[in-house]
Amino acid sequence: MAKPKAHSSSSRDAALIRSAQEVLSGKSKKGALARLLPFIGPAIIASVAYMDPGNFATNIEGGAKFGYELLWVILASNLMAMLLQSLSAKLGIASGKNLAEHCRDQLPRWMVWIMWVVAELAAIATDLAEFIGAALGFNLLFGIPLFWAGLLTAVATFVILALERYGFRPVEAVISAFVGVVAVSYLIEILIVKPPLGTVLYHLVTPHFSSAESVLVATGILGATVMPHAIYLHSALTQNRILTRNPRKQRLLFRYELLDVFIAMGAAGLINMAMLIMAAATFHTVGLTNIGTLEQAHRTLQPLLGHAAQWFFGISLLASGLSSTSVGTMAGQVIMQGFIHRHIPPWVRRLVTILPSLIVIGMGADPTQTLILSQVVLSFALPFAVIPLILFTRRRDLMGALVNRPLTTALASLAGGLILALNAFLIYRLLLGA
Repeated sequence: MAKPKAHSSSSRDAALIRSAQEVLSGKSKKGALARLLPFIGPAIIASVAYMDPGNFATNIEGGAKFGYELLWVILASNLMAMLLQSLSAKLGIASGKNLAEHCRDQLPRWMVWIMWVVAELAAIATDLAEFIGAALGFNLLFGIPLFWAGLLTAVATFVILALERYGFRPVEAVISAFVGVVAVSYLIEILIVKPPLGTVLYHLVTPHFSSAESVLVATGILGATVMPHAIYLHSALTQNRILTRNPRKQRLLFRYELLDVFIAMGAAGLINMAMLIMAAATFHTVGLTNIGTLEQAHRTLQPLLGHAAQWFFGISLLASGLSSTSVGTMAGQVIMQGFIHRHIPPWVRRLVTILPSLIVIGMGADPTQTLILSQVVLSFALPFAVIPLILFTRRRDLMGALVNRPLTTALASLAGGLILALNAFLIYRLLLGA
């Protein structure tokens, strides 16, 4: 039975693993930050799913229509995402297997095949939308026609994925750099728009809806929060990264991974808040409440804030698209290898997913509508990741010393149930044409 290949292909990786083992053994004499660094990375890659081009569309819509009102929704959804991603990381650490592998081992074969097909469709839909988002970034920044921008996106993602042959650290570094570009771009935009700090803080901690439509937009933000491919991927990123079967070391390793989750998901939450704040301060305050597409948002920024803000928006969209489409390809590989133990080179998978993306672009499909459609597909796939994750992490025979406490399972079940209910509501509304 094929096993996922351990990430130990470079001397840099080996040095990092030795450093981590020294920390876990209590032999490291380094400072607190230096001890933390070997454990940082998996959550950063997983967190890319929470600031992909689909988030741009949802957050900008929420800010343009309702100002700062829905900031608390982003905070609540981010806390739930932190909880579920930490469970995914813990599953890989405790068992040495990822979520897809556990599904294959623990569930009936007919169910495994259904779950694999659903997970693959979700990965393909996500990859399609993120590929188009990156192509749109090239288009908005440089005026490159979408089709040729799509080919340029393909080349860029091939280069990023090729770094895997040099170990996991180079890939983590590139993805982290892209996340940093998105964060810096929005920090600069926030400094340009100068939002009212008191109003921002008030809406951050005050749940409030001004209309039925704001409830629907909030449902869109919250219901599409947790990405199924990120849950599958996070457990795979931790399963072979730093190996230990010692219960005490596992608990310490998980504490460091919790810090990784807190830092990465916290940054993702702040970036999402910045998107909404920027839209609220720029569009809502001047009465532009019907910003329907990313192109429209990009075009409208120039007369309101100047050319610099327009450029930073395009740069952040491009960085988001390139990082998320690379991570989507990695997640698709984990899903195929875990469920059916079949491995194809990442570049082959990337080549296969390029074709439908270029067809969609060539047909002239609206990029923003494609992003929305991808969220619908993800909504269908979400239960197939969240429910098994909670069920497996509450089992002592699989988790050992890292088994969920009853309170953790209860909170995860509550968060998962709420997210699944909201996704079901979103699908219902979309089927009605709302």
